[in-house]
Amino acid sequence: MPIASLNRFTVPLANNQSASTQGLLMPKLRYRFRVTLDGFGVAGTPATELTKQVMTVGRPSVSFTPIELPIYNSTVKLAGRHKWDDVELKLRDDVTGAVTRKVGEQIQKQFDFFEQSGAASGIDYKFRMRIEILDGGNGIYEPTTLESFELLGCYVVKVAYQGGDYSNNDPMDISLTVSYDNAIQLNRPGGEKTGIGVEVGRTIRTLATG
Repeated sequence: MPIASLNRFTVPLANNQSASTQGLLMPKLRYRFRVTLDGFGVAGTPATELTKQVMTVGRPSVSFTPIELPIYNSTVKLAGRHKWDDVELKLRDDVTGAVTRKVGEQIQKQFDFFEQSGAASGIDYKFRMRIEILDGGNGIYEPTTLESFELLGCYVVKVAYQGGDYSNNDPMDISLTVSYDNAIQLNRPGGEKTGIGVEVGRTIRTLATG
């Protein structure tokens, strides 16, 4: 079989919308990612240990509240306010206690459980969470960021410390449910906006209708 035939392994498009020799593009792989938490826990103590102990993470999910306008024989549907759904972050609980300590620092910032004292404002405890999808590079081959989701105004909604189980060989983990105010999509950390957040302009028609 000629090698060139591998270029046909894709979906043919009408009207020559892509080169006929373009094969299937490489997908992003789920296990090539990195999570960074900025402003998480107490200032001065590095959060890089959390990055090394990440097991799983979700990507942002957004939904729009529907608005329905009953009109005579029909119903017009419009997009209402949007809402970002919470993201789940699972961490391995290491034997040094670094992960447990860092998570404890963060929820103590949100609420002092010993003194029963709450934070004065959200800026006192909110942090930024960055989820990067990588290309697989490592060592002397520095990884390239294919996509970076920046979650802004984050705080921990729920912490679940996994319990013991004599019949299970898996490592213990700590699951965090993270809520956030906004998310933007960049081509790399500090780079250009792409996807969610990119400027597309606001269109206002001459005749404003639903």
